[in-house]
Amino acid sequence: MLLAVDIGNTNIVVGVFNGDKLLVSWRMASDRKKTSDEYGLILRSFFSYSGLTVKEIEAVIVASVVPPLTPVIEEMISHVFGLKPLVVGPGIKTGMPIRFENPREVGADRIVNGVAAYALYGGPVIVVDFGTATTFDVVSAKGEYLGGAIAPGIGISTEALFQHAAKLPRIELVRPANVIGKNTVACMQAGIMYGFVGQVEGIVHRMRAELGGRAFTVATGGLAGLIASETSSIDAVNPLLTLEGLRLIYERNRD
Repeated sequence: MLLAVDIGNTNIVVGVFNGDKLLVSWRMASDRKKTSDEYGLILRSFFSYSGLTVKEIEAVIVASVVPPLTPVIEEMISHVFGLKPLVVGPGIKTGMPIRFENPREVGADRIVNGVAAYALYGGPVIVVDFGTATTFDVVSAKGEYLGGAIAPGIGISTEALFQHAAKLPRIELVRPANVIGKNTVACMQAGIMYGFVGQVEGIVHRMRAELGGRAFTVATGGLAGLIASETSSIDAVNPLLTLEGLRLIYERNRD
């Protein structure tokens, strides 16, 4: 079995594959203060709860956008599984040419998402990842990573509004009944929800125009389903796109 680990700024997403089938996935908070032993304890509890054993894991692949956490997770993997993980980075085989001014600047998760999206949906394809940042990534019809756009994420934008406006409360992000809110919470929900819907529609529209026409668009990340339900610009929602990309990259490097 393969263990795939996606280290993000907010969450660490972990999945277990048996061949090309994802058996189970878990999320735990990205906490730079936690030790490798603490992460190991959490992961062992996940395995136990799911009826799996750590001995079943034969290989591990890791993608990280949090450099301080990478060695901590690598140490944890060594202790728990007795394995050295394959870490997505320069020199790894992705099967995807990177048409970026400096390929080393591209986050590992963005490349992994691009690999998965092209394999699943073909190209050209646009990936919208609703994470700590909202990222837009474009893969050409030939399977080349072309670049994209990065915007503040929904979570940090909402939190900034609460922290910097004295009379505005912290709110739950849900679909409001109307765009014209009748109270402060409803007004905030409408502004945040439809503001990000408009952002997605605007950026996707411009990207498609630069590509010369239609491009399939897939959304991933925690809030992908909520935003996608309000716009026709998103063609599919795949919350576990990154894990699938990690599996594909592992297969291309296993020899």
